[in-house]
Amino acid sequence: MREWNLTPGDPLQLTIAADARLSDPNYADDHIWQLDLGGGDPSALGLRTTYGLRARLMRIFPRFFQNGKIINDPVDFARGPAVRFFAPNFLDVDFSPLTGLDVRAEYWVAGSNVVAGRITLSNRAVTPLSISVELAGQLIPIEGQPMSAAQRQSVSVLEGKAENLSPVLFLTGGPQPGPGPYPALMLPLELPPGNIRQFSWALAALPDPQESFDLARRTAARPFDAERARIELLNQSQTVEIQTGDPDWDAALAFSQKSAFGLFLGKSDHLPHSSFAHVRQPDLGYSRQGDGSDHPHFWSGQMPLESYYLSTIIPGAPELACGLLKNFLSVQDQDGEIDAKPGLAGQRARFLAAPYLVSLAWNCYRRHPDKSFLQQAYPALNKFFWAWFSPRRDDDRNGLPEWQHVAQTGFEDNPLFEGWHAWAQGVDITTVQSPALSAALYREASLLCKMADLLGRTSDLTLLKKQMETLRAGIEACWDAESAFYHYADRDTHLSLPGKVLSERQAIPELDLQKDLKQASRLIIRIRGDGEALKRPRVTIKGMLGGKEQAESLDRHDFRFSAGGAVTTSKKLYDSVGHFEFEGLSRRDRLTIQTVDLTISDQTLLLPLWAGIPDEHEARLMVNRTILNAEYFDHPYGLSALPHVFVRDADPLCLSVHIPWNQLIAEGLLAYGYRRDAARLVAHIMSAIIFNLKRSQSFYRTYHAETGTGQGERDSLHGLAPVGLFLEILGVEIISPKQVKIRDENPFPWPVTVKYRGLTISRLLDHTEVIFPNGQSTQVSHPADMLVSIE
Repeated sequence: MREWNLTPGDPLQLTIAADARLSDPNYADDHIWQLDLGGGDPSALGLRTTYGLRARLMRIFPRFFQNGKIINDPVDFARGPAVRFFAPNFLDVDFSPLTGLDVRAEYWVAGSNVVAGRITLSNRAVTPLSISVELAGQLIPIEGQPMSAAQRQSVSVLEGKAENLSPVLFLTGGPQPGPGPYPALMLPLELPPGNIRQFSWALAALPDPQESFDLARRTAARPFDAERARIELLNQSQTVEIQTGDPDWDAALAFSQKSAFGLFLGKSDHLPHSSFAHVRQPDLGYSRQGDGSDHPHFWSGQMPLESYYLSTIIPGAPELACGLLKNFLSVQDQDGEIDAKPGLAGQRARFLAAPYLVSLAWNCYRRHPDKSFLQQAYPALNKFFWAWFSPRRDDDRNGLPEWQHVAQTGFEDNPLFEGWHAWAQGVDITTVQSPALSAALYREASLLCKMADLLGRTSDLTLLKKQMETLRAGIEACWDAESAFYHYADRDTHLSLPGKVLSERQAIPELDLQKDLKQASRLIIRIRGDGEALKRPRVTIKGMLGGKEQAESLDRHDFRFSAGGAVTTSKKLYDSVGHFEFEGLSRRDRLTIQTVDLTISDQTLLLPLWAGIPDEHEARLMVNRTILNAEYFDHPYGLSALPHVFVRDADPLCLSVHIPWNQLIAEGLLAYGYRRDAARLVAHIMSAIIFNLKRSQSFYRTYHAETGTGQGERDSLHGLAPVGLFLEILGVEIISPKQVKIRDENPFPWPVTVKYRGLTISRLLDHTEVIFPNGQSTQVSHPADMLVSIE
C-alpha cells in the first residue's frame, strides 16, 4: 500500500474506531478515538476520547526523558510527527523526539472497548542512548476518578473511573509508575547504536476493572504484525488508490474512503447487513439505555439519499453498498412500503423512504453485474415504487405524489418547509407539489425499465412508461423558461404564486381582515411566543373561494412548534379572507398571517437535470443561466443550497454547499455532456474539503459556498469527498480487476493514475494505459468509450 508522509498543515483526518469489517462494534457502547499531532494540556502527540461524553477527556500520550530533560511537545521534537499509514481503525506515525532517536507509534482500535498500540524506538546515533519513556494516561472524568497507578496480578497498570467505565492501561516490558505530574507507566531504556526496542500497550474500558485488565492484557499480547497485515490486506482490496497531480487531492480522496468505511457499525438482529452512522466522533457512541434506541439522529438509522452517496464513496466495496439496499428491503411491508430510516436498534422513521433505492440498486449492479442480485431485488423495488402512488401520498389523485415529511427530501433545512427559524416559511410539505420528488420517481421508473428489460419482465414496462409520462408532464408544467428553472406548485391549484403578508400584529381573540386575493391561495399563520398558553393554540378561518364560503379550524396537532413559537398551513384555499378566531394565545404573542410563497428556489429544484427531464435546449439554458451562473448557484466552493441570501441571518444556510446534492447535479451535467463543467464543480468542492482538512483535520456536514468554512457536524458523511463522482468524471468505471470501462477523455489538468486490486489505469492527457493484475496492458486513445477486459 501507499506510504504517506503527511505532517501538520497537510490534509488530515485522524479519527479511528472499531472497523466493522474486522470486528463487531458495540452499537450501544462504541469508543471512538482522535489522534492529535500536537496541542492539548500538556501539548503532546495524544490519542483522545470522551467515551461518548462520559468523561471530559481520556488521553494517552508519550513522554521522553534524557539527562533530566522532558520532551512531550511535538514542537520540541528533533523531527515532527508524520502520518505514514491510515485505516479506519489504524494509524502509523513516526517522529524523532531526540536527535538520533527515531520513534514509530502505531495505534489500533481492536474493538469498541479497547484501543492498543505499539511503540518502536530506533537509535540512529553513533553513541548509546540512555533514556526513559513514559506512557501517560490522562483521565478527566465527569463522574469518577482520574487515572492512578495500581497493581493487578503483580503488574503495574493505570486505572481510573468514568461513570460506568473502569479504564485500565496496560504496558508490556515490566513498567513502573512514572514520577511525573501525569499518571504514567515508565520504561528505562539503554539503546546501543543501531539497536531497536519495541513495546506494546492497550487501554480497555469495561464496567469491571478486572475485566478491563484482562481485555487489555489479551489485546497487547495479540500478534501486532499479523493484525496490521490483515488490516492492510483488507483495505488494499477495498480501497481505490488515486494518484492525481495534486498530493492534497490524493490525501482528501483517500481520507474520504477511510472515513466512509469507518462509519459502518455492523449488522444487528434488526438489520441483516452492516449499516452506518452519519457521524462517528469521540463524543458519540454511548447509549444510556444500553440498546442504542436513544442514540441521536446521527446514529438512529440509514436513509436513502445518504446510502446512495455513501455507496459512491466506496466504489471498491460494492458488497457493502448492496448490503445497505438489502437492509431497506428487509423492512418492507406487504404494501411495498419501506421505512425511510431503519436503524440497528429497530428504530423507524415511520414515513416512506425517499425514491433513491432503485438508483442505489442500479449502482450496485453496475459495480458488480450479477443478474441474480437484480432478480432478487427487482420485485421489491417495483412494489416500493408503486407504494409512492397510494392515495395517502397523492391527495389530488393526479399521479404526482407529495412529500410527507421534510426529512424525505434530503434537505431538512429548506426554508420553505422548515418552521424553526423566524425567517423560514414553514409550509406544510404535503400541500406542495415538488418537481424534485417527481424527478426522483421518474428516474426510479426509468431504471426499473432497464432492469425489467434485462430480466425479461416486459409486462411491467407498459405501466412504468405510462407513469413516466405522467411524471414528466407534471415536471414540465413546473418549468419556467424565463428563469431557466423549475419551481414548486401548490398541490391543488398547481400554481406557483409569490407570498404576501396580510396581517402582522399583536395577538387578539378575533380579527376581521376582509381582503381579496388575486388568485386562490393557501395561508400560513405564524405565532411568535413561548408562554404556556402557546401549547394549545387553535385558529378558525373563514373566507371565500370561487364565491363559496370556506371555513376550517386548525388545532395544536396542525401546528409545528419551535423555540420561538408555532406555525401552521391552511388545509383549504381562499381567494378572499374574512374572519379569524384565535384561542389559547396571550396578548404578549405576535401573529403573522400571509399567503404561501412558492417562488422560492433551492438546490432540490435542479434534480430534473439528474433525471434527464429537460431537452437539450432547456438543459443548456439551465446549466448556463442557473447552475453555472455566479449570480445564482455557482460559487468558489461549490453550488449553494439557495441561489440568493434572502435575509442576513440565513446566510450560512443559503450559501451552504451540500455535497450529496452537488453530486446529483454533477451526475446530471455528465449525462448531458458537460464533463468539463462537472470537473470544475468537483474542483470547487475539493478546495473546500482540503481547506478544512488542513485547518481543522475534519470534514464537515456542509461548507460555505463563498468562504469554504466548514459548517455543522465534524466528519459527517455529507461532507466526505465525492470519490465515485471523481472517477465518473475522469471516465473510469471499474467493474472488476479484469474489467474497466473507459469513457471520453481526462478533463482534469494533470494525469491521473487509479489502482485497484492489482489493476492500474493511467489516464493521461491524450490516451489511457490499462495494466491488468497479470501484467497484460492495453492502450486506449482519446476520446474513448469502450470496455477493456481480459479473460
